Amino acid sequence: MSGDPSSELFKQMQDPDFYPHPADTVEIRETHISRVFLAGECVYKIKKPLDLEFLDFASLENRKYFCQQEVSLNRRLTQNVYLGVIPITFDGRAYHLEGEGAVVEYAVKMRRLPDNCTMARLLEIDEIHPQEISELANVLVKFYDRPENKDQADRFGTWEVISANCDENFAQTARFAGKLFDADAFTIVRAAMKAFLQRRKPLFDKRAVSEKIQDCHGDLRTDHIYFVDDGIQIIDCVEFNPSLRYGDVVSDLAFLAMDLDSRDQADTANHLLAEYVRRTGDADLFALVDFYKCYRAMVRFKVNCIRAMEEDVTRPEKERLRSEIEKYLSLACDYARRFTRPVLWIICGLPASGKSTIAEKLGEVFQIPVFRSDMIRKQNFASPDADLSHLAFEDGIYAKGVTALTYGRMLLLAQEAIEKGSSVVLDATFGVRHYRREALRLAADMDANIFFVECTAPEVLRKERLAARKTGSSLSDARLAHFDAFRKSFEPLEEIHSNQHIIVNTDTSIDECMGRILYDEYIALPKKHANFGPF
Repeated sequence: MSGDPSSELFKQMQDPDFYPHPADTVEIRETHISRVFLAGECVYKIKKPLDLEFLDFASLENRKYFCQQEVSLNRRLTQNVYLGVIPITFDGRAYHLEGEGAVVEYAVKMRRLPDNCTMARLLEIDEIHPQEISELANVLVKFYDRPENKDQADRFGTWEVISANCDENFAQTARFAGKLFDADAFTIVRAAMKAFLQRRKPLFDKRAVSEKIQDCHGDLRTDHIYFVDDGIQIIDCVEFNPSLRYGDVVSDLAFLAMDLDSRDQADTANHLLAEYVRRTGDADLFALVDFYKCYRAMVRFKVNCIRAMEEDVTRPEKERLRSEIEKYLSLACDYARRFTRPVLWIICGLPASGKSTIAEKLGEVFQIPVFRSDMIRKQNFASPDADLSHLAFEDGIYAKGVTALTYGRMLLLAQEAIEKGSSVVLDATFGVRHYRREALRLAADMDANIFFVECTAPEVLRKERLAARKTGSSLSDARLAHFDAFRKSFEPLEEIHSNQHIIVNTDTSIDECMGRILYDEYIALPKKHANFGPF
């Protein structure tokens, strides 16, 4: 035979008679790394003989190995879909599936799943329901909770590897700047991601040692998720490069959430993330998900850039790819703006409502400074060790004038932190409308987001907490004798817009409280006196 052998093979594979099973027609689909033949009830996937920076399918031996990897790895999230690796032979005259002659290629054989059952298609026709998203979350929770391959996972989960993966993405796409996309937007995203990685290194390190790094899917998208009669089937994980598959579970989830965002399905994405956090208690997810969404948008951006520059791309497909490139770069810019903009957290409420516990936990999650009015007041007007619980309400260092100076100092410290690019937590009663307005003005002047987290608890519990301070130690001097005075003087947060006001009942676990706070901050939806969804 003359010419390109693969061309003749692919020509024969387009003939329904090529297959040893009924196939009325053969449909061909192509990605940047494979050709897929849909024949009757089966699918045959052949890897292109490519050697790219992130994969090597150049040799027949490598293609066989990665076909075997594809079958093995994808069986983790499917049932009776990946049927095996099939050799393709040539007998000197024609090609055959598992026939006589020399093996010239390998194909992954799969059971064909109906196109109208993909998550992408079901979303288009509004046939995905909350219960199905909850079931999907449950499938993923179990998948990420597997104990195997922990040593390998830990090796790929370091901050250094994450940084290298980001750098590789940018290095592999920088050469297309000006040809396929806007160079300025690309530069903004690159700078934002690098800054986040430097600023939040302790959080990445914490994730690496707390079993949050797993052998994941790597390409978790709505096109790869099927809702069929025999359960949820998730196909097409990354088999060709473990560094693109191993990683933080948040990175894997962020890929799907980003894909949902790109399809105007942000509510579905938020519901999925909330369901995952509700099941796992992993509230840190909300501190990282925008960064990983940005990273995943840039992965899709890279894939489309590489495909757009291939020689066999038709003009209509190239135009489609250009549109996809622009879409994913725009998404990445949006995410970058979200995770680089500082947040002024106001943790407020009556004494013994749990403010300081929440403030401390927020500071720990985001690794940002926490300023307590109790500490600032005593540092400036008494001593941190002073017990002034005997003072009457608004007496001594708690007089209105001293309180005004305390709040002024606290807001100044917040301003200094925000000027350095850091978010900040303020822990104080903020029971006077005037001080809340000053905080709002500061956020507006500094172009920072602001959230008022109003801590509440049943009255009997707050009284119990105040009574316990009589024998315990507390920086706060508020006691049970001050209870009624504080309650009567507290001005409700009626002037705070609902999407800046999070109400949390601290008569629950700290994990549940943080889940509510971080979820509501993340989606920034009206929440005052509202249902917190799955929380």
